[in-house]
Amino acid sequence: MPLYWISTSEEKVNEPNTWIAFRKDIVLDKVPRQAIASIAADTKYWLWINGEPVVFEGGLKRGPNPHDTYYDKVDLSAHFKKGENKIAVLLWHFGKDGFSHVNSGSAGLLFHLDIGKTAISSNKDWLCRIHPAYRTTGKPVPNYRLPESNIRFDAQKDIPQWQTAPLNSHSMAGFKPAREIGTWGDAPWNKLVERPIPQWKDFGIKETTFERRSGNGTDTIIVTLPYNMQMTPVITVNDPVGGQLIGIATDHSYAGGTHNLRAEYITRKGVQEYESYGWLNGEKILLTVPSIVEVSAIKYRQTGYDATPEGAFECSDDFYNRFWDKALCTLYVNMRDNYFDCPDRERAQWWGDVVLMMGQSFYTYSTAAHNLMAKAIRELIGWQREDGVLHAPIPGNYKQELPGQILASIGYYGFWNYYINTGDRRLLEEMYPAVKKYLSLWKTDESGLTELRKGGWFWGDWGSNKDMHLIMAGWHHIALKGAALMAEELGYTEDATLFRSTMERVKEGYNKCWNGYAYRHPSYQESTDDRVQALAVISGIADETKYKRILNLFKTQFHASPYMEKYVMEALFVMGEGEYALERTKKRFEEMVNDPNHTTLYEGWGIGKKGFGGGTTNHAWSGGAQIVISQHLFGIKPLEVGYKTFLIEPCPASFTSGTLSFPTVRGTISASFKNNPEEFSMKLHIPKGTTAIVRLSEQGVIRINGKQKKATTFKLVAGKYTIYSAHLSTSASSTN
Repeated sequence: MPLYWISTSEEKVNEPNTWIAFRKDIVLDKVPRQAIASIAADTKYWLWINGEPVVFEGGLKRGPNPHDTYYDKVDLSAHFKKGENKIAVLLWHFGKDGFSHVNSGSAGLLFHLDIGKTAISSNKDWLCRIHPAYRTTGKPVPNYRLPESNIRFDAQKDIPQWQTAPLNSHSMAGFKPAREIGTWGDAPWNKLVERPIPQWKDFGIKETTFERRSGNGTDTIIVTLPYNMQMTPVITVNDPVGGQLIGIATDHSYAGGTHNLRAEYITRKGVQEYESYGWLNGEKILLTVPSIVEVSAIKYRQTGYDATPEGAFECSDDFYNRFWDKALCTLYVNMRDNYFDCPDRERAQWWGDVVLMMGQSFYTYSTAAHNLMAKAIRELIGWQREDGVLHAPIPGNYKQELPGQILASIGYYGFWNYYINTGDRRLLEEMYPAVKKYLSLWKTDESGLTELRKGGWFWGDWGSNKDMHLIMAGWHHIALKGAALMAEELGYTEDATLFRSTMERVKEGYNKCWNGYAYRHPSYQESTDDRVQALAVISGIADETKYKRILNLFKTQFHASPYMEKYVMEALFVMGEGEYALERTKKRFEEMVNDPNHTTLYEGWGIGKKGFGGGTTNHAWSGGAQIVISQHLFGIKPLEVGYKTFLIEPCPASFTSGTLSFPTVRGTISASFKNNPEEFSMKLHIPKGTTAIVRLSEQGVIRINGKQKKATTFKLVAGKYTIYSAHLSTSASSTN
């Protein structure tokens, strides 16, 4: 049986923001033991079986590569009954490109259901029509980065009970047989790739309280949400006349210096409830309501990526407890179809951001987040151009290479970090050729230093005083390190040798830029760049003889944005300056952490004009300190692939106590410590099938579960341990 893509024959079906209702009734002679559906939609869909909602916003933005399309596989076994069953699908066709989606140019639905020996597929026997209630708002419209449109729903044109109405009823009068517009694998959707991430987690519809402020004919209603979230508003109103326009927005509908998404609802006469399906985000829901319209309830449905915050953190410094909570909230509001930079202005998978978000996710979220990471990696390599160039954000219509971000992505902190945490060898084998091909574009000059490749956007960081030549060389060195580790893991010894020899040349050229006080490229004339010093330290280019000078620079130079500040903080821990790392980070992030009006972290050091790039207030890249605290203060990171062996090398710095637990592919690791001038104690849980290398930095009496140990480095197998040490220095950490 052919598997057809179907659509309506109506005009303008492929225009932006078109919504199509589909119906198919089937008769089953018994309750099915199993019913698995394959559903492809351009672009999103909502599915009901017998009037009950089954999938809330299915489908993923296109595409896994510039040509192909995702499809969902959904288990519908629990939703069918013996006898007549009604399948209803509401499809939302974006109909335009953006920074997170590539438009196929054609609305369409492909539905295939296997029920035992019976197969039901979308074809011309299905009924459909453009849903007349859905339209697009007027200006202001969302900025060009967003493929979604503002939704206007006119309840006066709604189709009553179309999901369950008899096919010969008045409600179904406008429905016509579907048009078959292609089969599985046909253009413009091409190959269909199974959805690699779960359907969204639905937190259910929640009640709110609201404040109504009277105006001159139009009132404003404000709902304060518990935190910045992805949600769909649900309103219940009573209009005595009908035809009244209600504006639906959030405090992020204008944010980051531009217009983002909002919605509108036109009432019918009487009592009605409406849920606006295009998700918005924010800390507040904002409605504009004609004064004659009674509003009896405002609710919301939070949805998001289906992973749970299984990690836990607490410490003696309340600032870092609050930082952690805001970073966790910021991370989650930026996870859905893909990791994105911000949930309001762009929803785009900028890969410099993804590197940090993956690192954070390993220490905070359940291993279900690994699927989102793998999807991001496959998309980045899937969009690689024939000339070897990698570019982001992808998927979408942004085609420019950001060389610094791409080097960060494919290297030690990006692709390699994914592999050593997950042990996903299949993906390692997939991504290595793309890494090798991209790195072949990078050359070194006669001094050994990396030759500049400016790409499409020569971006090293937000802010000023960027020593771009050394920023790129630092990331090149770190990318080569990751590539060498990948090559060694896969047995490509010649490649690994080449990568490491190039690393040495870059290191030599970089160190020629040391002037006795700082790393500065000879062509650079502005204030000394703290980012460049950080990259030198974390890459291993700078040796310990330079640390004192670099520390002095970190105490006077503050140019890094929140994106690069993570690497400054890490460099300070590597240098043994954990206390100052916490002091500087606290000073830099103080405004956003202490901000009572935002539950998430900023893009820059302030909001709006005080920020960068428009100044959003929900940029997950600002949570990078979560990684540093986990890897360098608690000192926990994998040494062997998939956490078979891992390091615990605590450096409490100024913390007098701390607790950290997080899931890994081999189970949950937990560590807690108490640190005072006389004694250091630590409790550990090491999961089954793993080995921990525990490294303490001070000589002295050490007891493990009551037994005295003379060594400061020891191996622990799975189990629970209590460790006492007479004293532990607060300023020691290892390099990468």
